[in-house]
Amino acid sequence: SASFSIFPKEHPKKLMTCNEWDGLPKLPVPPLQQTLDMYLKCMGHLIPEEQFKKTKVVVEKFGAPGGMGEFLQKKLLERSEHTANWVYDYWLEDMYLSNRLALPVNSSPVMVFPKQNFRSQSDSLRFAAHLISGILEYKSLIDGRALPVDYARGQLAGTPLCMDQYNKVFTSYRLPGAKMDTLVAQKSTVMPEREHIIVACKNQFFVLDVVINFRRLNEKDLYTQLERIKKMSDIEEERLPPIGLLTSDGRTQWAEARSVLIKDSTNRDSLDMIERCLCLVCLDEPSGTEQTDTNRALLMLHGGGTDKNGGNRWYDKPMQFVIGADGCCGVVCEHSPFEGIVLVQCTEYLLRYMRGSPSKLVRAASMSELPAPRRLRWKCSPDIQTFLMASADKLQRLVKNLDMNVSKFTGYGKEFIKKQKMSPDAYVQVALQLTFYRCHGRLVPTYESASIRRFQEGRVDNIRSSTPEALAFVKAMGNSSKITVCSLKIELLWTAIKAQTNYTILAITGMAIDNHLLGLREIAKELKLEKPELFSDTTYATSIHFILSTSQVPTIEEMFCCYGPVVPNGYGACYNPQMDHIIFCVSSFRDSAETSSDLFVKTLEGCLKEMQDLCIKCNTEAKPADSTKRMDGTTKVMKNGSKA
Repeated sequence: SASFSIFPKEHPKKLMTCNEWDGLPKLPVPPLQQTLDMYLKCMGHLIPEEQFKKTKVVVEKFGAPGGMGEFLQKKLLERSEHTANWVYDYWLEDMYLSNRLALPVNSSPVMVFPKQNFRSQSDSLRFAAHLISGILEYKSLIDGRALPVDYARGQLAGTPLCMDQYNKVFTSYRLPGAKMDTLVAQKSTVMPEREHIIVACKNQFFVLDVVINFRRLNEKDLYTQLERIKKMSDIEEERLPPIGLLTSDGRTQWAEARSVLIKDSTNRDSLDMIERCLCLVCLDEPSGTEQTDTNRALLMLHGGGTDKNGGNRWYDKPMQFVIGADGCCGVVCEHSPFEGIVLVQCTEYLLRYMRGSPSKLVRAASMSELPAPRRLRWKCSPDIQTFLMASADKLQRLVKNLDMNVSKFTGYGKEFIKKQKMSPDAYVQVALQLTFYRCHGRLVPTYESASIRRFQEGRVDNIRSSTPEALAFVKAMGNSSKITVCSLKIELLWTAIKAQTNYTILAITGMAIDNHLLGLREIAKELKLEKPELFSDTTYATSIHFILSTSQVPTIEEMFCCYGPVVPNGYGACYNPQMDHIIFCVSSFRDSAETSSDLFVKTLEGCLKEMQDLCIKCNTEAKPADSTKRMDGTTKVMKNGSKA
């Protein structure tokens, strides 16, 4: 969530080096006692008092001199010496590979593009050909180590960030396993192979070679091939079952179905072509729904189910570029190889490329003899048909269950927040806590992703936003008595924002608690030790059940990111702060009686207005004589910080 830039003005443009981690430090192992103290601080106000007393005893025992905690800490420090990043493998398995839930909605975030106005099929295919050209251009930058290094922005700005994740964008594949998936990386060969993408159209899969005889196809050739694919997909008698649906199922079920599929050599060949492709381009049929932001988000997350484009996907591949005939476009991302920020960088490059380089369909000289794209064939046994029916049913239930609300809050944006001398990210996080408290009368463990790319092979850690300071503020905001005066509320808001900012700094410098506790838990398992009581204690289970899962995904281009909740009774809340507005994408599940995305968003808008009013009235830190636009469009002038 911590924002970043390609290269701030003060840094000369620096390219990716052969060793992506040149000069980057290793992720530190935080001091044990610091993590245990912080764990108690993070959980004390979120659980009953009696439970907290028991947990305190368990934590003290774990951290006692000569105890289990010290032994495991020593082992983690040894591991840190012998690995580039001591938590990377543990984290990847825990966060993604051992998770058995279906990828759509539960795991794969999506980026939703602005609605495109295609007047005809040739418009959408021209868009697709132009996009593929941009993808090949971007891949050549990655392969040539020519991407500018990312630098941190926001808190502790200016630090160079690890670029390793970019190398996985077009070379990874998530292979399903019975108990745990595998993140497969394609090995680069000395001799360049034919490079291909897979085009999904009407639930059929086609191989589109993009490099033939060492030459990249130009846009005109790509357009010709896409036209051919479109015609091939229309041949009714050649149409095969929607095998892509299997990839939308739970990971164990898909692993089981795949093991049956690969018994046939035709299926093995088809799977091999998909697993080795650069990416997917999904040419979707019109969905027949109104193209609102919310509907486009839903269609991107699950394809609309089996009766729409749910089978026109292959969820194991990191990048699926969706181009709907009705203008619904975006990217579906398999999350295990890289973070959302890499997805943002890639998609922003593509949108800029398409805007800045005119479509080259007319002038380019095309290849004389283009080999026809190939349809992937499948042999479907009765067992596979049974798996397909079960996968289709599961996807339909997921489609019905997802409750999504994409909303543009136009009252103000990060410009107003910055004028209050507050961090926009911290401010929004406190607003989300206030919203949750208003809806549910309590706070819960909250996840906000924080990049740890300042370190070798760094991915993310968690900013725990439901701080004791946030609780004090949200309680004060609910107190209508005259005693809770304006000056106290603003003081509590400042304290909550400072606590949030301080925890953010801990997280991005490798000093947060979640990765550390995970490492201690996993190294005990690796050493085949009995599970420490700290990790069988109910408080620990509560601490990692993230009812509120949040992420700031800022963009420069006009687009937004969204994802589903990570627990059945939770919310996913992704936000994109712009100068004069904030886009919120809030998701929950309909079958939870506790949650409602619409109610959450409506409450959030009210909370943001209240916080603005509080700042305008009481924030003496804001610039003197600053005129600030209020919700009703009028202007309130503050002089010398006096109360309005």
